[in-house]
Amino acid sequence: MKSSYELAMERLNQTAPTVKVSAAVKKQLAELDARYAAKIAEREIALNGQIAQADDPDKAQILRDQLVQDRKKLQAELEAKKDRLRSPGKPG
Repeated sequence: MKSSYELAMERLNQTAPTVKVSAAVKKQLAELDARYAAKIAEREIALNGQIAQADDPDKAQILRDQLVQDRKKLQAELEAKKDRLRSPGKPG
């Protein structure tokens, strides 16, 4: 008798089968990760410098909020590009 976990995994594989990615795609995914980690670090360094120099607490908070938004935007871009690499047959 199968556990509920095993049954759920079977149903999941029927609706969304696991996709195997090639070594080349894995390499491209790793390169994207590295590139976007660098972009995020670059933004953090730049904005943290501005935050440290901010003389007004409100201005510092605005810069912190901008950093959060930039991080989210870059992470979303990264995930979109990774999705396109993983499923080249889909339009996007």
